[in-house]
Amino acid sequence: MTFPAPLPRIMVAPNGARRMPADHPELPITDDAVIETWRQCTAAGADGLHLHIRDADGAHLLDAGRYRALLDRLSAEAPAGYIQVTSEAAGRYDAAEQQAMVRALRPDHVSVALREMVRRPEDWPQVQDFYHWAAEAGVAIQHILYDPQETRSFLDALADGRIPGRHHLLQLVLGSYAGARPDLADLDRHLDYLDGASRHSFDWMLCAFGAEETACLTRAAELGGKVRVGFENSLLMSDGRAARDNAERVADVASALALLG
Repeated sequence: MTFPAPLPRIMVAPNGARRMPADHPELPITDDAVIETWRQCTAAGADGLHLHIRDADGAHLLDAGRYRALLDRLSAEAPAGYIQVTSEAAGRYDAAEQQAMVRALRPDHVSVALREMVRRPEDWPQVQDFYHWAAEAGVAIQHILYDPQETRSFLDALADGRIPGRHHLLQLVLGSYAGARPDLADLDRHLDYLDGASRHSFDWMLCAFGAEETACLTRAAELGGKVRVGFENSLLMSDGRAARDNAERVADVASALALLG
């Protein structure tokens, strides 16, 4: 059995789908700015990039051609690290459009939210075909699970064979874009469900929102997880002040993880 490449220890998510430079002047939305931010973040300790692209107006975009052009530039100009594209809907795309982009691009690494793929039970036949296609095509999906109940639903899909494989990449989420604060008890609930899935193994990562981001990510690392940090999830340092840029957020988290030994 071929396992996907391990997740990076520190992945930076420098922009996301929603925030704009009006929210922070160092939030990158152009391809040039993303490349420069990635250079700075690798120097600060990141070994993975969660990649979003924007259209000419700065809006979230899923476009295989645009993604491919930026991936090629990143490979040539800033080659270090693990590059993952997003398939996020962000209110602009439906599941069929998200799946079509991934099929056209065939990226090495992509994040996919279970709740965006399966919006109704009758979506499962098409979604199952997509997950099985990705496994056969060598497209490594990191499954985004926003709450413990989604983790339970994900495990049910594994047990039923709707999602193939025995080893899985996961993105666990604490808090929300809407302002819900992260609750570390939810992380324990996620992990309790995963611990009960003895036929499967998991390489998991955590992201968290707001000023609690660093503390939550440090706890995840203590429990054996990887971490995702950056302006997609929080503009704030652990002391509540605004971060200078994504690289400062990465350096802050890298320093906290270094203290764990």
